[in-house]
Amino acid sequence: MFRFEHTYLLYLLALIPLLWLLFILARNKRKKSIAAFGDDELVKQLMPDVSSSRPHWKFVLTSFAIAALVLGVANPQIGSKYEEVKREGFELVIALDISNSMLAEDLEPNRLERAKQAISKLIDQLKSDKIGIIVFAGQAYVQLPLTTDYAAAKLFLSTVSPDIVPTQGTAVGSAIDLAIKSFGEKQDKNRAIIVITDGENHEDDAIQQATTAAEAGIAVHTIGVGSPDGTPIPFYINGKKSGFRKDSQGNTVVTKLNETLLQQVAAAGKGVYIRGNNLSSGMKTLLEEINKMDKKEFDSKMFTDYEDRFQYLLAAAVLLLLAELLMPERKSRWFGNVNLFEKKK
Repeated sequence: MFRFEHTYLLYLLALIPLLWLLFILARNKRKKSIAAFGDDELVKQLMPDVSSSRPHWKFVLTSFAIAALVLGVANPQIGSKYEEVKREGFELVIALDISNSMLAEDLEPNRLERAKQAISKLIDQLKSDKIGIIVFAGQAYVQLPLTTDYAAAKLFLSTVSPDIVPTQGTAVGSAIDLAIKSFGEKQDKNRAIIVITDGENHEDDAIQQATTAAEAGIAVHTIGVGSPDGTPIPFYINGKKSGFRKDSQGNTVVTKLNETLLQQVAAAGKGVYIRGNNLSSGMKTLLEEINKMDKKEFDSKMFTDYEDRFQYLLAAAVLLLLAELLMPERKSRWFGNVNLFEKKK
């Protein structure tokens, strides 16, 4: 198991492209100054010891040294002790609607991003619980199987967008069915499904699937995102908003929150429905409801001890900086006097 102890320090790596930009700007300015001084060939003859490539190589060494230094300070660690740990918690599968209607902007910045932010905050509040993520539009897909690896859950969550599904639609029933299968066959009362959607179900019988889940001891909770009044769905080209989606007759498509369906699904699934105007508080309320469930004991294997590896990267940083210091900016006169192709008389 490999990890960085201080992951927030890795953001310092973003300084390297900035330093390269400043270096390139400085070199270009220097070239313009030399060009204004006189003819390029004449200037080279007047300054025979000046090297045009060595400053670049020195800066390359400096860049690698900075990268090694940042990685070293972040302290890479390798798991050295593997133990089986007993945990108590519940199993939770989040079914997230990623259809195009979730790009509507009646919640800022849009429904989908607001939902992802709320899920991320929910993950932060989990302790020994298992979480899985299912995404759905016209069909449902397992994005992340049940796991206690919350870092992986956040990573998978960050990649979610409508572009990752091949067919559009809102198959709430299929998402619930897939979530049921994700739990396995055990009839435990510590399992729950959270469906986050605008409720525009066009594909299947979501209420029947919620009833099936409840019969298996799985509570189905729903969170409705969006406005009942409706709002148009934007589309983007090269990351820029280019207008709103239209139907085959050329009319602007308006997406509305279907609270009636989501309330019926939650009732059939013996769960609760929450209006998602304030998703953060809604998730908190929902987590309180889920915490009322019986806890289950999990056997999970995990690394409980880690060994530091920062010293290797810091040593590499020192060696690179030393090499940069020892490399002269000017050409070596000794090598300059050596001409391997000179003919002997």
